[in-house]
Amino acid sequence: MIEDLTRTEYDALLRQDFPTFAARCFHHLNPQTDLAMNGHLEVIAAKLAAACQGKIRRLIINLPPRHLQSLMASIAFPAWCLGHNPSAQILGVSYAQDLADKLARDCRGVMLTPWYRGIFATRLAAHRQAVQEFITTRQGYRLATSTGGVLTGRGADFILIDDPLKPEEALSKALRQACNEWFVHTLYSRLNDKRSGVIVIIMQRLHEDDLVGHVLAQEPWEVLSFPAIAETEEVHRIETIWGPRCFRRRQGEALHPEREPLETLDRIRRTNRAGSRTPDGTGILGELVQRGGREGHRAAHGPAGWQEKSIR
Repeated sequence: MIEDLTRTEYDALLRQDFPTFAARCFHHLNPQTDLAMNGHLEVIAAKLAAACQGKIRRLIINLPPRHLQSLMASIAFPAWCLGHNPSAQILGVSYAQDLADKLARDCRGVMLTPWYRGIFATRLAAHRQAVQEFITTRQGYRLATSTGGVLTGRGADFILIDDPLKPEEALSKALRQACNEWFVHTLYSRLNDKRSGVIVIIMQRLHEDDLVGHVLAQEPWEVLSFPAIAETEEVHRIETIWGPRCFRRRQGEALHPEREPLETLDRIRRTNRAGSRTPDGTGILGELVQRGGREGHRAAHGPAGWQEKSIR
């Protein structure tokens, strides 16, 4: 247990274990709230840690809103990458500049805390600590921009795309096309090295031809898909500092039962069905089950929650 660790041991764990680091970021940003760690967060953390090490170069994370994906990928992850490599150049993109700024502000806030400065040697340059772009003393940076933004002359080792379109914007063919073309003709070219550069897309699926659908037609990507209600049995095998682990979720189980049990998801689903529809009939928010799930979750599937075990 973390409570049994010495300060030195805990600091070492924060440096080495991304899930522990992300949980510490959550506590800093939400000091009055306890983090309910869950299997999907462990899997996302493992894939992001692999991306930081260059083992994964193209990563897609699809899941419903409000499941801590932005904390993991747009706040904790860039802080973690800059901690391990203060020269890293990171570009964060969201559908609106104010959202991109908010994520950058939270990331900067983490990097200025005493506990972060105690575990990493990375320091922000005193003359460049603006929200939209803050720079380290080793010339690394995190730059925040919105979809469609001008990026002339800027490069990145990591591109993080967190919700490139609002849900209602995905209903517009023109806006979807503009987003996809901006990615292809502007954003993709910002990678400093096309062979080793990393791109992470975090978003809820909104349309067959949204950015995820578009990029999957161009090149191979590693895809993590977490419907709010499991459509089939899910098995996720990951590498951690503790060794290989396997997380399972049975068909019909909620993604995070402690936060949103099946009863809550059913209520949201009925509300979406009563509202506006997308052309493919999934509802304006894409139905939290992400175009699936149907009614199979109503059957009994045993105890709820993720099953986790180490692989020996």
